[in-house]
Amino acid sequence: MAGREAGNPADDTSGAGVPPAPGHPTDEAPPPVPHQAGSPEDKPGPGDGKPGGEAEQADAPHPHPHTCTCPVCPRGTRAAHREAQAAFRARRDALAAGEGLPAAVSYSAGASRQWISDELTQAAREVGARARAEAEGWYVLLWRRTLYVVWGTVAALFLGQVATAFTAGWTAARTAGLLAALLGGGLLTGAARLHGRRGGVLAPVIGEDNRLSTSRAVAALWVLLTAYAVLVLAGRLAFASGDGERDTLIAGLDLARGAGLVTVLAVTCAVAVVVRRVVAVRVQGQRLQKAQAPRPRAADLLTDDSGRAHFADTQYVLVSAVAVVYALVRLARRPDQLPDLPWGLALLVLVSAATYLASKYAEGSRPVIHAVVRAREAGDLDGPIRTGDDIEIRGAGFLPPSARTPDRLARMVVRIGAVHVHVPLVPVPGGFTNPSDTTLIVPVPVEVEPGKAEVQLVSAAGVETNKVTIEVGD
Repeated sequence: MAGREAGNPADDTSGAGVPPAPGHPTDEAPPPVPHQAGSPEDKPGPGDGKPGGEAEQADAPHPHPHTCTCPVCPRGTRAAHREAQAAFRARRDALAAGEGLPAAVSYSAGASRQWISDELTQAAREVGARARAEAEGWYVLLWRRTLYVVWGTVAALFLGQVATAFTAGWTAARTAGLLAALLGGGLLTGAARLHGRRGGVLAPVIGEDNRLSTSRAVAALWVLLTAYAVLVLAGRLAFASGDGERDTLIAGLDLARGAGLVTVLAVTCAVAVVVRRVVAVRVQGQRLQKAQAPRPRAADLLTDDSGRAHFADTQYVLVSAVAVVYALVRLARRPDQLPDLPWGLALLVLVSAATYLASKYAEGSRPVIHAVVRAREAGDLDGPIRTGDDIEIRGAGFLPPSARTPDRLARMVVRIGAVHVHVPLVPVPGGFTNPSDTTLIVPVPVEVEPGKAEVQLVSAAGVETNKVTIEVGD
């Protein structure tokens, strides 16, 4: 990502300083940031605790115009977050250049490092709060946009039906298809209103890590296809006039004709359930490091947590999308039965699903400490580790891809015996030199008793490493 220090994977674009909140367009005092103490959202509303409470809050009329940039509006929270990021980068680069350092701590390298780290930690926590406020406002906008997509699809289907009806004529199957789309759009609209604070229509496919889940999205795609096909058959059955036509439509639901579709639907849904269980067990067992993303993105369907393209996810989405398109064409050609998915194509989807599931079992590793040594600067003498010295911890996996924001880095802790030492943030222009994914440096406080002491790291994702024993001299 842009702004990273060479050799250091820490992402600087998610940091922030402590800038003033953007000005409110009127003369009144700006309202507090959402979900902070004393904010209006903390007070119980008429919809709290009720099934439709979230939808009522999302639909509540806002007293500010859509261009308002106050901290309580979605656009205002976005502007506040961006200003905070810019302020953090400026503050970090200034401290890296030695500017703004108090004279009281400038005499000691250790005191200067600790003061700089504390300043950046406080600023990083502030931007984390701004980022969460922006995400909440973004969800309010997202659930409405998902409805635009749903009804835009219905409108596109209607226009396509009208365009092709000029040559082929209007049939009962076209009417049934439009009615099925309208009914499905209405159901999705209701679901979106109930989950307005969680992304609307996208709420079922957003995982616990706040990313779009590939397995859930693929399963949802097949569920929607199957539901639409059944609604089309139900609509045709309702308009059927003769017994023979009714018998033909009922026979279209036979398992012999829809076996391929039913098999693929069952397997993709099972994969979604199994993957959720596998990830949950690995995270709880500290065998997989995961941290929440700021908000879901469409690219999550094709990438891993670091944003790099992932083969297993990409092939699963592509193969399933091709198979769904084929099934839709078959439904358009034969609207009197379930799409007869050929076993060759169904087997291709099953192989793709098996590949995706195997990748989920194979991925993930916990952070590990390889060695702990005394950090030696130029001109310093070699010697044993004593209190007041710096130690360098070498290993791997200290900074997982999903937890490289400054507010996450500020939470890293090293246990030296019974003493918990927060890892200091050491800035350089464009990033941080400490901590990094493979090394980090912390001081040995005077509270550590001489003798053997176990060193253990709590990574940026909150996962504990193995323990390494060191000898602390007098």
